[in-house]
Amino acid sequence: MSTPNHELETRILAPITNCSRSFWIWTVVLLLIVAWGGVAYFVQSRDGLIVTGMRDRIMWGLYVALFVMFVGASMAGTFVSAVLRLTGASWRGPIVRSAEMVTVAALIVAAIFIFFDMGRPDRAANILLFGRWESPLVWDVYGLTTYLIGSLLYLYLAAIPDIAIVRDLVPGSARVRKALYRMFAVNWTGTFEQHRVLLSAMSVMTIIMVPVAVMMHTVTSWIFSMTLREPWDSAMFGIFFVGGAIYSGIGLIVILMYIIRRVYRLQDLITEQHFLKLGYLLAVFAVLMAFFNVSEFVTLGYKTSADSSFFIDQMTRGSLAPIFWTYVWGGLIFPLLIISLPWTRNMKGILIASISANIGMFLERYFIVVGGLRVPLNPYEAASYAPTWVEWSLMLAGTAVFALLITFLTKILPIVAIWELREEQAEEAPKPSTDAVVEASS
Repeated sequence: MSTPNHELETRILAPITNCSRSFWIWTVVLLLIVAWGGVAYFVQSRDGLIVTGMRDRIMWGLYVALFVMFVGASMAGTFVSAVLRLTGASWRGPIVRSAEMVTVAALIVAAIFIFFDMGRPDRAANILLFGRWESPLVWDVYGLTTYLIGSLLYLYLAAIPDIAIVRDLVPGSARVRKALYRMFAVNWTGTFEQHRVLLSAMSVMTIIMVPVAVMMHTVTSWIFSMTLREPWDSAMFGIFFVGGAIYSGIGLIVILMYIIRRVYRLQDLITEQHFLKLGYLLAVFAVLMAFFNVSEFVTLGYKTSADSSFFIDQMTRGSLAPIFWTYVWGGLIFPLLIISLPWTRNMKGILIASISANIGMFLERYFIVVGGLRVPLNPYEAASYAPTWVEWSLMLAGTAVFALLITFLTKILPIVAIWELREEQAEEAPKPSTDAVVEASS
């Protein structure tokens, strides 16, 4: 007779052991979106960036905004996972694997959007071979590479015991698959010494990954803030980017957890309490982002230089006002209200708040990029920008690649860390009292 724990682990392993019809439909739909993006990229490669809305005065647009957005999404994956491990949070089990998957997938997609933005992607290696160390662009490339390698290693270390569990489930007929799991399981048998070494390695990586994540998003902000262009010329951009990254990333983890919970029927594992605790984190960073925005605009408005006056005007009542106010009310205030009110502070409410937060943070990245470039450097009319079908197509394709990567990861690794779940349940199990032990021994 199967135990509840065994049934739960069977559901966790279901994506690896079974491929349902809905999985194949989902995968085919995503591949069709990626294929359409391939057509758009072929047109862009053949005709050049003239097929986009970018021109000499607005040379960055949707691609760079999406790059910043996906780099931001990767931050919360590492941050949430590492902080929960460092603090020893007892409720981290169902969350950390999803967070680590988000980090890896988001970083890969962020790098893809950089290639989309390049007019000559065949020259991408030149930034490594001939790049100038004085350039924040070079810092960002090395930072992204370091962050991606560290995130892959961090995900792998935490997954070794689960890889061993899957290794033992793969039938002997699937020789190639079994050989791969055996290789990556590195002879894991679950001994005390193996656990000690693994926990030590994970502790080191946890301590390393938090500053690496902060470094990555700070360096990304320096691409903008180390220019003399208004409004990018701000010392606050580093903390803006780090805070915004954690804010949107927590929301993305909530969305992914909700989907996993529904699709794989893990309601008894991923409970409403997990959503509430992440919702509180989301609310904290909504308050921080609101404070950063107020501080930034009050500072700019008080001094009222010509460039800052133009920027504030276009954001509050000009061409970018609909985007800006949607971000303020929909991306900051609305999620905070949902989480603050007791009658909406529930799982679905936090899901809605997370979706709203991510939409708002995408709009923020968009008006940071485009709004900053619209400020004239000389006394001429401000440039305009609107994404073309090519850019929208590649945006959808990049998002589909992100979904495919998450889907692929759930097919090769358990979506919840089973070994950590077992340890948590062992710690929470009631221990026999001293009287009971004495009575049993007598």
